[in-house]
Amino acid sequence: MRPAPLALIALLCAGLGAVGALAIAKSTGWADLGETQTVVLPAAAAEPPLAETPTAVRVAKPLVGGSFEPARIYAAREGGVVTIFSFFGSERQASQAAQGSGFVVSDTGYILTSSHVITNAGEGSKTSAASHVYVEFSDRDRIPARVVGWDLFDDVGLLQVDPKAHPLSPVPLGQSASVAVGEPVAAIGSPFGKEDSLAVGVVSAAHRAIDSLTSDYVVPDAIQTDTPINHGNSGGPLFDSQGRVIGINAQIRSDSGASEGVGFAIPIDAARRSMAQLIEHGHVDYSYLGIKTQDLTPTAARRFGFGTTRGAVIVSVEAGSPADKAGLRGSSAEGFFNGDPSVAKNGDVIVAVDGHPITSADDVLRLVSQRLSPGQRAVLTIYRGAERRRVSLVLGRRPANPPA
Repeated sequence: MRPAPLALIALLCAGLGAVGALAIAKSTGWADLGETQTVVLPAAAAEPPLAETPTAVRVAKPLVGGSFEPARIYAAREGGVVTIFSFFGSERQASQAAQGSGFVVSDTGYILTSSHVITNAGEGSKTSAASHVYVEFSDRDRIPARVVGWDLFDDVGLLQVDPKAHPLSPVPLGQSASVAVGEPVAAIGSPFGKEDSLAVGVVSAAHRAIDSLTSDYVVPDAIQTDTPINHGNSGGPLFDSQGRVIGINAQIRSDSGASEGVGFAIPIDAARRSMAQLIEHGHVDYSYLGIKTQDLTPTAARRFGFGTTRGAVIVSVEAGSPADKAGLRGSSAEGFFNGDPSVAKNGDVIVAVDGHPITSADDVLRLVSQRLSPGQRAVLTIYRGAERRRVSLVLGRRPANPPA
């Protein structure tokens, strides 16, 4: 994690109530991909699968056994965790330098890390890769690395080293969708430049929607952990009890700038998707609806007369967006309710996307950004008052910055 102003590394995450739920507006991008229509359709086809891990990175296997043994995890995985040094500008007189962590995922030399470790993302200027990047292994041998690409939306970076330059010990990737609160986890990285450091803790929350350090969008399904994460841990792996990576350590919530027991990791399912697209295309695309939403709760639904008790209320619709072209309607009034000053009193309520139930704003973000692609037709099931409808539209492509 590069030395930077406190705001970058001591991220003050907003609450996840009604106000936080509005952050789904940051979750989408937009491009005009053709006319869309509001139509009534039968239930949509089955859910598209998550992006496959490229065959080249399926190398290592999980540890055998069900108990959590930090010493065994460290012994088995420490060789696959690296320290990353990034230099911006001239190598000898760099205008900026960063130090973070990463982990080897294939015997062909691919290494996952955070995008803010290998780029100047989040610094207020056009994003560019570091001019020189080096990877240091546990034996202190250091070799150059090539920046394959980065995903600023989910703060994921991908490097590649020459597999002939140093023996590689790839680590296996797990599944973050099934992570459970209370599950023990271990982080290996280089906090404060102290290489090969082990920290342990538990998953203190799952499926958090958090602000990205490297874009104006929201990262869904982040893993919250009380495992100490500090400067230099960024980009390093968060392991489960079987030594599988379930997340990329990325940021902390802190008032002091030091670890205070609330850290966040980018879910490995999202990182796997980013990696697959970076390897195949060199960039990552996300789909976009063009709406802001908030959670609909049963008490608010009863108070304001919605036709359903759970879902995602559309607060606003971006002009010219796919949602706008499909005729979706945002709320025309907000009110103070149960301590919240901005609860939507009306507006379309999304209750399903392609037949998959929606019970919150985060569900829309998750399905649209992770399972659907730009240019793909999707069917939204909505309530407009008491009337249940199905609306078909073509998803757009997320822009670099969300509309104001």
